[in-house]
Amino acid sequence: MSSPTQPERPRLPWDPPEHFEKRIPDGDSRERLVCGRCEFIHYQNPKVVAGAVITWKDKILMARRAIEPRKGFWTLPAGYMELGETTEQAAQREAKEEACADIEIDRLLAMYSVARIGQVQIMYRARLLNENIAAGIESEEVALVDWNDIPWDQLAFPTMVWALAHFHETRDRKDFSTFSNPTGDLAKMWPPRKPQGL
Repeated sequence: MSSPTQPERPRLPWDPPEHFEKRIPDGDSRERLVCGRCEFIHYQNPKVVAGAVITWKDKILMARRAIEPRKGFWTLPAGYMELGETTEQAAQREAKEEACADIEIDRLLAMYSVARIGQVQIMYRARLLNENIAAGIESEEVALVDWNDIPWDQLAFPTMVWALAHFHETRDRKDFSTFSNPTGDLAKMWPPRKPQGL
């Protein structure tokens, strides 16, 4: 008895045009989407996320997410870069969008590679220019949180744990090397939790 055929999935807006095919272009070593008409190669590359650990009088600005993924969990203001902006501008824009916050970038804190989801996350240290914050459209609420009150087990992503740990290590220093993906226990922060020794 033959099994019924499954209906084809409808085309979605992000699907490549039908005349694109997956193959390895000449001189390349990876399978890419290539136009069968003109040989144009549609490269699919990692997304860049920019954000910041933002402080005001020793408190840290945090936002509770109003959108998926991880809706209802706490995060540092961060999000995808837009075309035509620098990483610093993206971090400032995300702070404004998520927490209605005006910030001044201090310096680069860390750059994390999250290969499993195709992201590069760039995190800065920054300061609030004033105490005026409010939940933006992507946030359920925002708060200025004392270090001892950080909701570690309610953080949205492991990279937020990393950024907070790296910030803590440098909070009284003006000169330090930029951090990258941690090793050891800090690298194993899923589910999120307070790292030992902090």
